[in-house]
This record gives sequence, C-alpha cells and structure tokens, in this order.
Amino acid sequence: MEKKLVRNSKKFWPFIRSLRNHPNIRSGFVQQSHISEKDHENFMAKYNDCFYICLVDDNPAGYVGVIDDDIRVATHPDYQGRGVGKFMIKEISCKYNESYAKIKLENHASIALFESCGFKKKYFILEQE
Repeated sequence: MEKKLVRNSKKFWPFIRSLRNHPNIRSGFVQQSHISEKDHENFMAKYNDCFYICLVDDNPAGYVGVIDDDIRVATHPDYQGRGVGKFMIKEISCKYNESYAKIKLENHASIALFESCGFKKKYFILEQE
C-alpha cells in the first residue's frame, strides 16, 4: 500500500466535500453542519493551498490541512485503521511544526490518533449548553 501526500487542487474539491459531509466523518468535527457546494467552493477558493490529499495506490484516501496552525484531517472510512491518518498527521507535522488540533472530547479515535503521533492534551474548552 503506497501512501503519498499531494497538494490539493480543484479536482479534489468534490472528494473533500463528500468526505467532510459523510455522516461518520462529520460527527467527529467541531462544526457539524452539512456543507453546501457553494459554501465549500468559497472555502476552498480561499484555503485550497492549505490542504493536501493522501493518495493510497493513487486513490484519494483522506485529506489533511492546516489553517492558522490548526490541523484538519479526515480519512475515508474505507481506509480507516490502515495507518492513513497517522501518515497524514506525521507528514503535515513536519511541514507545520507549530501546529495543533482541536478535538471534541468524545472523539476518542482522533484523540488516540493524535496522541500516537506525539501530541499531548493541553487545553479543554468548556461551553454552556
């Protein structure tokens, strides 16, 4: 299984949007609303260069990006548990060594993933419900 990161381009925008809107993926993000095509195009027009696509045997398997030092990562369900997320985080951490991740407390899989890559818990943000 050959993994590599490539720069994001417009051809990957539909993949990123479909992955970000996938119910199993969306629930892990802080912002959980459905992302419309128009909102996604506006976001990508501004932040395209902040993202990379992970290709596994030349197939898109996930994405990783850093905006204002905050890592955003998602692995397609077909590739979860195969080291893709860890590969993306380790690769992006080399490029952005001051980066961090905002993770929901109940997102145990992401917490474990980032900790396995050497990240440590630092802050908790408490919000009134």
